[in-house]
Amino acid sequence: MAVASDQSAFKQDGPLLAVDTLSVSFRQEDGVSTPVRDVSLTLHQGETLALVGESGSGKSVTSLAIMGLLPRPAGFISSGKIRFQTRAKQTVDLAQLSFDDMRHLRGREMAMIFQEPMTSLNPVLTIGEQIAETVRLHLGLSGRALQAHVKAQLDLVEIPDAARRMDDYPHQMSGGMRQRVMIALAMACQPSLLIADEPTTALDVTIQAQILLLIDRLRRETGMAVLFITHNLGVVAEIADRVTVMYAGQVVETAQTRPLFRKAAHPYTNALLSCLPARAKADASGLRRLVPIQGQPGVFGEACAFAPRCPHVTAVCQTKPPQLELTDGGSVRCFRWRDLA
Repeated sequence: MAVASDQSAFKQDGPLLAVDTLSVSFRQEDGVSTPVRDVSLTLHQGETLALVGESGSGKSVTSLAIMGLLPRPAGFISSGKIRFQTRAKQTVDLAQLSFDDMRHLRGREMAMIFQEPMTSLNPVLTIGEQIAETVRLHLGLSGRALQAHVKAQLDLVEIPDAARRMDDYPHQMSGGMRQRVMIALAMACQPSLLIADEPTTALDVTIQAQILLLIDRLRRETGMAVLFITHNLGVVAEIADRVTVMYAGQVVETAQTRPLFRKAAHPYTNALLSCLPARAKADASGLRRLVPIQGQPGVFGEACAFAPRCPHVTAVCQTKPPQLELTDGGSVRCFRWRDLA
């Protein structure tokens, strides 16, 4: 397991990003639903934090709230704060910023790579023009200086013959090349924070490895912080300094990567790790079998959300919601974490 290299050279006094008890709600015909509840996490400059959980756990909604990209007017931040430290060393609450203020920060100081580049890139604009649009808006470049900057961004993400490929349209590029364009677009103004929402999901394993190495190299070279959203624990082991695990819209555990892989504190995190092929256990016949998580996804307990699927559930788990408790170097939302440890 190769965890990302030390980033202490980029540390600052406080966190670059601090999400404090964030809740996100959506207006529906039959009322209001809150798929993200009381989420707290921190991210320091130069650090990679992996946000992990199964589909529907609230990872992407959390990232959209941070970026100010919730679908309006249905989606809104119902409570909590999102503190972000700007390059000017001012701490702002992203949850309270106006549309224009968020537009000034987004792309310039914080950027996002989405899951599927073919649906994120404009099919009727060349990739060069799409990158240039961001640079023109935030950096004010034009003419030859603008073209040189765009080419430099494509060189940065290792796209061959960048000067010629600037005039290509998204459909003329492979999936791996389109994802590199998305990274170039996100890095065009050298943001302090990069959010990568499952950026390798649609790629084969060889291209996936190249993209992961590219993102980690850019992090080390620029000192930016990376919030990496994924459900792939193999990816987490390779690139993350710390891990935050979500279940049913809540954070259930946060820990350093190495300790978490050695001994997770929350039963859900342990269940995720037990699903890894490397941890398959031999049965009586000697065959190694994967250990699935019991129960049905989407069936949540009224007190502890994981109670219906937890092998260690007790009466208190079904009557009282657990709160986040501090552990050595992290936190966990479980009544029995000390017993299980």
